[in-house]
Amino acid sequence: MDGGDIAGLLAALVFAVLVGLLAVPIIKLGRVFDELRLSIRSINDGTAPLIDEVTRTVATTNTQLEKVDGITSNVSDASANVSALSSLVASTVGQPLIKVASFSHGLRRAFSPQAGAQTRPGPHTEPGAAPGGAATGTTTGSTDPHAAGRATGPTDTRS
Repeated sequence: MDGGDIAGLLAALVFAVLVGLLAVPIIKLGRVFDELRLSIRSINDGTAPLIDEVTRTVATTNTQLEKVDGITSNVSDASANVSALSSLVASTVGQPLIKVASFSHGLRRAFSPQAGAQTRPGPHTEPGAAPGGAATGTTTGSTDPHAAGRATGPTDTRS
């Protein structure tokens, strides 16, 4: 064996070790791919019943929504009917009631004892005087020069 044979043998040995070292990760990678394939298969097997169940749930939900849609349209119709009835009652009964109320207020005001009397104190009425100018029977303490010495009660005309 000469030097070229030894170099070739050495290169073959290094190549064999290199192939052996690379074979271990490749074998482990193959196992990972096997596990991945099994996981995907189990997920696929579990997904099919789940998709069927979701399909049934969506179909049931659509059926229920159709029923709710019918109920909603009936409620909308009832609401429109109630609104129309309310406006009918307001126009039929409301206007005459307003007229009756104004008429009764007018009658009450026309036949009240102080129909034309002033309810607020006027310029010659004292702040403590009775409303409507009723006499209190006391002398005034007003600063009005025309009211000096006058009594607010019945006046004596015998002087």
